[in-house]
Amino acid sequence: MDFNIFKNKIDMYALTKLGGLDAQFKLAPASRKPYLKELVISDDAKKSAVLALFYPNENNETVFILTLRANYKGTHASQISFPGGKFETSDKNLKNTAIRETNEEIGINPSDISIFKQLTDVYIPPSNFLVTPFMGFLSLAPTFKLNHEVEKIISVKLSELLSENCLSTTKVTTSYATNMKVPCFILNDTIVWGATAMMLSEIKELLKNI
Repeated sequence: MDFNIFKNKIDMYALTKLGGLDAQFKLAPASRKPYLKELVISDDAKKSAVLALFYPNENNETVFILTLRANYKGTHASQISFPGGKFETSDKNLKNTAIRETNEEIGINPSDISIFKQLTDVYIPPSNFLVTPFMGFLSLAPTFKLNHEVEKIISVKLSELLSENCLSTTKVTTSYATNMKVPCFILNDTIVWGATAMMLSEIKELLKNI
């Protein structure tokens, strides 16, 4: 999608009703579905926020950012995610969390980020995080500066996500399951599953409906 077309639709994206859990459910692992159906969320869930950040590439095509997490001792090590992280008491709100974490992890200047949509929360049982996703954009392609939490940036064309050819299934082994079959997206030759895929499923439905 041409970035000028994307920007011209932002006001409509901002006002359009979200697909919510039904949209997320399409890319939810089987183990996650009981939590979605019953809205089972731990009382002590840790609040966090992530940012789906869109910008124009060198051909003025709309792209968005995914990150490969660094390999560390943790539930989400070496996984594909949006930039983001845990809410801190110094954060004014979760929107500020998403912007601050994006700045810390990949070096984006907060003043360059325009947030236009808050998405449906996603609860992640293995790590007990309740994640609030946001959508935002940059008017120009950024210069990235990665911190120790991020191994690399994965830039994905929006047209890839909007295609039905990116849907698939795969088997994964994690800290809590072995050889688990999950639905996924294949984006820029990268397998995206779990919470990030669930968020992308809601984003895809939102953007395809405009």
